[in-house]
Amino acid sequence: MNFENVYWDWNRMQSDHHMPSILAIGDSWFWYPFPGGSLLNPLGRVVASKEHYILAIGNNGAEAFDYVYGKYAKSVRAALSLHGSALSSVWISGGGNDFAGINDLLPLLNGDCRKATNAGDCFRSGDGERTLNWLLRKTAESYRALIGQILASTDSRSKVVMHDYDYAFPTGKGVFGNRGSWLKPALDNAGVPAGLQHECIRHLIDRLTVTLQDLTRIDPQRIFLVDSRNTLAEADWANELHPKPAGFQKIALRKWQPLLKNLELA
Repeated sequence: MNFENVYWDWNRMQSDHHMPSILAIGDSWFWYPFPGGSLLNPLGRVVASKEHYILAIGNNGAEAFDYVYGKYAKSVRAALSLHGSALSSVWISGGGNDFAGINDLLPLLNGDCRKATNAGDCFRSGDGERTLNWLLRKTAESYRALIGQILASTDSRSKVVMHDYDYAFPTGKGVFGNRGSWLKPALDNAGVPAGLQHECIRHLIDRLTVTLQDLTRIDPQRIFLVDSRNTLAEADWANELHPKPAGFQKIALRKWQPLLKNLELA
């Protein structure tokens, strides 16, 4: 499958006689299959003037762990081995699925949040297993391993670009308006007051952002973070996890494009 200069299938790219200059390793923000597509659709157009071709690796539901130790690790290694020396950039979308889903989010929350007065009160404290600190530490470890592979496999001029999503709204809405099982069910189960549920998601995304910001310090000349927080209004979301096509385009143009221009990728 491909869309203009974006390919989600290596064989299709080969049959079209193209080689990737950008590798996009990611979850559903790079793979969202429904009308309008994912963030990569508008990003492809952003970099098209520089004659870039993007190859996507990963899939919907991918977690950061999967890129280095799980189901997509082999594909990532193969792509870096085949194309690493020719890549101008590697983009990473990951971490959101590490806490999105009732089985991921619910264990991070306190058992009874009905009396909570702020988002922090709703999350289990400490560094033990199934705490937010523990989860972000695991996510950072996977990112560090992936970044290490990328830096070792690409030219010193190649850049790594990560992003941190935006503040999703726990509406309970899934794909095509069906009931979702990502955010709201876990928050409801833990008794998080309705007025605090969006704040809990803000808390999660803010903590993820800090984690990713720390990773840019590995090599500030090569590793960058697109901070896409505070871009979307509630009406820009198609469901609990994914923006509408216009929302993805808004993030691409307002948040990604300025950085990509600075990096001479757009």
